[in-house]
Amino acid sequence: MGYDYALVHLYYTIPPAIALTLLYRPLFTIIDAYKVFFLVTVAVTATIPWDSYLIHSHVWSYPQDAIVGPTLFAIPAEELFFFVIQTYNTSLLYLILSKPTFHPTYLRARKEDVLVVYKKLGAWIIAGIIFGGAKLVYDGAEGFYMGLIVIWAGPFIFLLWSLAYQFIIGLPLSNTAFPIILPTLYLWLVDTLALRRGTWVIENGTKLGLQLWDGLEIEEAVFFLVTNILIVFGLVAFDNALTILLTFPALYKTVSSLPSPRLLVHALLVPTSNYQVERLEAFRDAIDRLRRKSRSFYLASGVFQGRLRHDLILLYSFCRVADDLVDTASNAAEARKAIDLLRGYLDIKYSREPSQENSSRLNTLLDKVPRSSRSALKFLPTHYLSSEPLYDLLRGFEMDLEFSSIASPIRDQGILEKYGERVAGTVAELIIQLAYHHSNASVSDVVRYEVLKAGRTMGIALQIVNIARDIAVDAAIGRVYIPTTWLKEVGLRLEDIIEAPARPEIVALRGQLLDLAMSLYREAMPKIEMLPPEARSPMKVAVESYIEIGRVLREPGYQIKAGRATVPKLRRIRVAWKALCT
Repeated sequence: MGYDYALVHLYYTIPPAIALTLLYRPLFTIIDAYKVFFLVTVAVTATIPWDSYLIHSHVWSYPQDAIVGPTLFAIPAEELFFFVIQTYNTSLLYLILSKPTFHPTYLRARKEDVLVVYKKLGAWIIAGIIFGGAKLVYDGAEGFYMGLIVIWAGPFIFLLWSLAYQFIIGLPLSNTAFPIILPTLYLWLVDTLALRRGTWVIENGTKLGLQLWDGLEIEEAVFFLVTNILIVFGLVAFDNALTILLTFPALYKTVSSLPSPRLLVHALLVPTSNYQVERLEAFRDAIDRLRRKSRSFYLASGVFQGRLRHDLILLYSFCRVADDLVDTASNAAEARKAIDLLRGYLDIKYSREPSQENSSRLNTLLDKVPRSSRSALKFLPTHYLSSEPLYDLLRGFEMDLEFSSIASPIRDQGILEKYGERVAGTVAELIIQLAYHHSNASVSDVVRYEVLKAGRTMGIALQIVNIARDIAVDAAIGRVYIPTTWLKEVGLRLEDIIEAPARPEIVALRGQLLDLAMSLYREAMPKIEMLPPEARSPMKVAVESYIEIGRVLREPGYQIKAGRATVPKLRRIRVAWKALCT
């Protein structure tokens, strides 16, 4: 009896598990737990027979003075724990690195030639390696251990490659290569120390005698590499299947929070020709807009889950496109035409006329929209959003058309808040409607009303932060959103701000805007805490990420990018982390 192997876990595998758990804890969801449990179960089930055979075949052994004693099929308890802890650690690293990824953008509805070539090439390479491993096992002697590794892991890798090659090839390296390479390098170091101490022993006569470096047998290096490949490919295949289930409501109308393995496999077997091409294009367009137009919301969107995240991204895409159609119009008359077009779109979407007639009218209207913007209108989830906030959003756009170098519709604080409610409070209300639609939580009508009302208030707060940030940018296009009554109090006119937006008086006026925004933020925040659990923390991330801009504006020497104050990336991440933990 000994404790060498147990100490390997105590010193080298458990501490990373604790660190990764603490790091990911605020983001950990029930589907994440399901993934990890599923992978651990498969790993333990698949490895026990193989490991037991290696021990009985005298490929490797464990000195009695290095293990505590209890075994299962001759496998020490410490080795069984290794199956679990390695899978857990690699899985958590994958979950952390893949959290920001919006997986629907990596689905391909058409069999692209290059992907087909890669799929076939990869399959042939894996098959060839398996054949080589089988030959090593057949020949016995020094290649026996390497051959056993290959013929055990190879078929699983071949299967996962065949099912999920699109994601394995297409996902960022941070989702695929990094979660394989980093744990592998770490375990190579741990294994080197263990082999040198004699914690486990590879018997002579079954190994090639080659070392990756002094103390690390090539078989051990390959073993840890392929086991981490199995874990990551398994997680990628899981995410591939889950993405198919969530992305195509036409194929899977409802999806359990914990889909069965059978359903996951069924999703992977759906022909890519059945994917809805336009929906995938809508997601790609939307995520591109999100990356370019709102880094704060892009960061926050990664914390939302499932179809709620999908619909939020589609909602943002619509709002962004609608805003751009109006803002990029060549003149006020063209801008009003854009608003009329958007209002006509809403009239059709919320009409009670027969769907076939509506479809024809909608297609005619979409032909008038730039091709790059059509998907944003076509896939707005209006069937579970109320119409009034969307019409109010258009009324907010109409207020923007009332600006001139000598006139502003923002005469006082009340109108400022009304404007903020129309262009931002409406969006917050729509987001909360989506959160309730996708939640299983039961809430009273009173609570729901209070939360929706608070959402509108919070939207006003965030819009005023936006106004405080963009004083110079707005002045450049002849707009001043600071109430004219505030300007008169300090002896300024609209023309003064437009001509010199960096004048000394602006500091106090910006501070006044931020005071109002922070007051509204503090008023609304307690009600935001009443959101359904699955939306509460992500919503706080979205709010705090934007409110932080207001805090930055109060600091001397803040960073400017494209004329706007920006929050450094690490600070945004820290703010998001704090929001998740509180």
